[in-house]
Amino acid sequence: MSKSSRSRPVLVSYGYLALSMSLVGTYIALTKPLAVIFPLFLLAWIRFGIGGIAMLRWLRRPSTEPLLSRSTRGLIFLESFLGNFLFTICMIGGVRMTSAVSAGVILSFIPAAVAIMSRVFLKEEVSARVWGAVACGVLGIGLLSVGPSEQAGVSPELAGEGGGIEVWAGYLLLMGAVFCEASYAVIGKKLTAVMSPRRISAVVNLWGFVLTTPLGFYAALHFDFSVVTSGTWVLVLFYGLAASVWTVWLWMTGLQGVPASRAGVFMVMMPISAALVGVLVLGETLGKTEFMAFGLALAGLLMATLPMRRKPAA
Repeated sequence: MSKSSRSRPVLVSYGYLALSMSLVGTYIALTKPLAVIFPLFLLAWIRFGIGGIAMLRWLRRPSTEPLLSRSTRGLIFLESFLGNFLFTICMIGGVRMTSAVSAGVILSFIPAAVAIMSRVFLKEEVSARVWGAVACGVLGIGLLSVGPSEQAGVSPELAGEGGGIEVWAGYLLLMGAVFCEASYAVIGKKLTAVMSPRRISAVVNLWGFVLTTPLGFYAALHFDFSVVTSGTWVLVLFYGLAASVWTVWLWMTGLQGVPASRAGVFMVMMPISAALVGVLVLGETLGKTEFMAFGLALAGLLMATLPMRRKPAA
């Protein structure tokens, strides 16, 4: 762990993590209208291209960074393949087939997945409070899952007889995004020990651009760019910068001073912000059940992050 991460107050690290996941939830919701206009791989390719231009200076290896081992290079590829490439494809496809609120519901499983993977792969001790926070998130999802499809934000058209298969396919894609994002958190914790947050962001994004280039370029050749309005391009620019630059840097910076299992709890901010944007911006519905579920998620976040009372010395 770097000197700066050791001296950074843990509450500041929490702030980085919370802001990162809030931005992720925001851009997840806003990809709903973008996914209607752009082909999936073209939108992903543009996103990584915008991020690559913005982070070009961050690609150069600083003199203080050691040469990367073969295992570290493999982790960088997996971080991009799972946390950037597959997560983006699963997330865009899932939101396109369902809704922003549905994405918020399913993505609430991420803290549980992170806690389990941190225990298995990083051998981290997961405290009872963190497990309690995870349980709050799971209970919230249980509340949402027993309600009718409208409560999850699925439109009547998609929930009808003709669209039922598509909706469930969207749910499966979003579940894939859950495990991709959990892998992103666990692998990222290993990378922060040897690389700076800026360099991780830039290199991971570069791999994402390489992976999406073949299908993204093919889609661009067959896409009519004249139908895209200036307002849509502004939204695309925000999506590219938020997804590839801001959220990755904020997450990796916060992750330097916090165990991955505890950092994973902050991923509840992703579904909460996705659902709020879906309701406030996209006009989706959010009932009493959703408020109760997201209240449980916030309670879990407080449970995991509030400082514990120190026992007086005997």
